[in-house]
Amino acid sequence: MTITDPPDPIAEFKAWLAEAEKSEPINPNGVALATATPDGTPSVRMVLLKGVDERGFVFYTNANSQKGQELAVNPKASLCFYWRSLGRQVRVDGDVVEVDGDEADAYFQSRDRGARLGAWASKQSRPLEGRFDLEKSVAEYTAKFNIGDIPRPDFWKGYRVIPGTIEFWTEQLFRLHERLVYHRTEDGWTTERLYP
Repeated sequence: MTITDPPDPIAEFKAWLAEAEKSEPINPNGVALATATPDGTPSVRMVLLKGVDERGFVFYTNANSQKGQELAVNPKASLCFYWRSLGRQVRVDGDVVEVDGDEADAYFQSRDRGARLGAWASKQSRPLEGRFDLEKSVAEYTAKFNIGDIPRPDFWKGYRVIPGTIEFWTEQLFRLHERLVYHRTEDGWTTERLYP
């Protein structure tokens, strides 16, 4: 399939994601998130995309986690989506900003109750003596929030990657893949094609 040059890369991404949601059996919104440690060492892990619009690509995490601490020092990131069933990949590079509190609150309240308790209970990225300590923490917060609402912890935040570049990649025969890159400008987007 040849990649055309649609004028809106966000709309194109949404169309690709919608196709992936039909063909990928597990987490079609899974994405590799790359940040950098304070000394510049690359640091990558999988997260789940929880929103995308003209403002950027949103994920949520504990701000005290390794990625949260890295973004506090160097608010830039790269995302890489790969959908094997479609032979497609999308790369996104850009600056990162926190989503506003109301947006984070709304998403947090949409999560399963167990996931909300887990957000409170997990000291993400810190050493864990054993599984029992995590289960004990979950039990403590289950008791604390036994009835009623579970508020969003101050340390649980949303992050938006504001794309400076978006690259669409399609697998082709003989490794002659197609690559189309969008570069953000003051007037919108420009495109260029790259050798595979």
